[in-house]
Amino acid sequence: MLRRRPDPSPPFCPNSSCTSHHDPEGWRYKKKGFFPRRQCPRRVQRYLCQHCGRNFSTQTFSPTYWLKRPGLLQRVFWGSLSCSGLRQMAREAGVSHLTIQRLLERMGRHCLLLHEALRPKGAPIEALVLDGFRTFEAGQYWPFDLNLLVGDSHFVYGFNDAELRRSGTQTAGQRANRARLEAAYGRPDPQATRRAVAELVGRVVPEGASAEIRSDEHQAYPLALRSVTGRRIRHLTTSSKASRTTKNPLFPVNLADLLLRHGSANHKRETIAFSKRRQGALYRAAIWLVWRNYMKPRSERRRDAPPGVAIGAVDERLTLAAVLGMRLFPWRASLSGWLERCYFGRIPTRRMLRLRRHDLAYAV
Repeated sequence: MLRRRPDPSPPFCPNSSCTSHHDPEGWRYKKKGFFPRRQCPRRVQRYLCQHCGRNFSTQTFSPTYWLKRPGLLQRVFWGSLSCSGLRQMAREAGVSHLTIQRLLERMGRHCLLLHEALRPKGAPIEALVLDGFRTFEAGQYWPFDLNLLVGDSHFVYGFNDAELRRSGTQTAGQRANRARLEAAYGRPDPQATRRAVAELVGRVVPEGASAEIRSDEHQAYPLALRSVTGRRIRHLTTSSKASRTTKNPLFPVNLADLLLRHGSANHKRETIAFSKRRQGALYRAAIWLVWRNYMKPRSERRRDAPPGVAIGAVDERLTLAAVLGMRLFPWRASLSGWLERCYFGRIPTRRMLRLRRHDLAYAV
């Protein structure tokens, strides 16, 4: 599924409305000539689905479909993990920063689908560690948490977001400014963390399964875990003030937080490269997730296998060529809930009144 097929024949109809999209058994298609390209491959085979009449080509099944500069996709992948901002990557590639932004969004959607295809769907075989990675969007008056669920193997099972209200020590002027912004754009939901954690745990731990989840002493976590019905969850807590060493029960998620902040320009504490939209931060988090789970060794010094190999999600470490081996289609992944909203760009940013939805007919 991840590598290019040795057989160039199309695997299914790319039209989501066609019956052969989900069930290609007995699917009939025919070749319909070629068209030339300036990029490799220079000659692309066309096809016609004989069930629905949709025209498509071999390029339809590549993650670089409709790209004028397909080579940029790999550079954007590594740039997003190397603490580069959009304009830095754009200057290096000689393109507009909006081009880099669109490529990051495309890569983020691809990585969301890839992780959902590869992650274990059964009961967790290891203890899970829960934490909220604190960052912000559109300015420091709009913080949010990236909720991470990480196994003892350091495999990141999933993530989602929870919008927060700015807290901590503030001057009188800062409190007045927060009140003005909340009057204009609304106040974040005080139950956002509880609802987001319940959604994340319910997605990772299947109904009827049992799991051990460790976390810090956040007040919303016990309420969230009790609201996840149909699962047997054992919740253990550790103080967030405990030394963050390898002996700390929360070490897997503490290390994930460290790597996420270290390699992402948009998550630095003092930066002008912060994410202007939360949706953009989530797409970049999906790229980091695939790299951490399936490409990066657990130990840089030992150069051992990635977490995905350790838990059996993949047989061997994935290269970027394998990650980009074949285009993944959302209609075949049965997305729902938060995953569907995230994939199609429906996670709102309070300061931005207009969403940049991903509602393209073909380029999904």
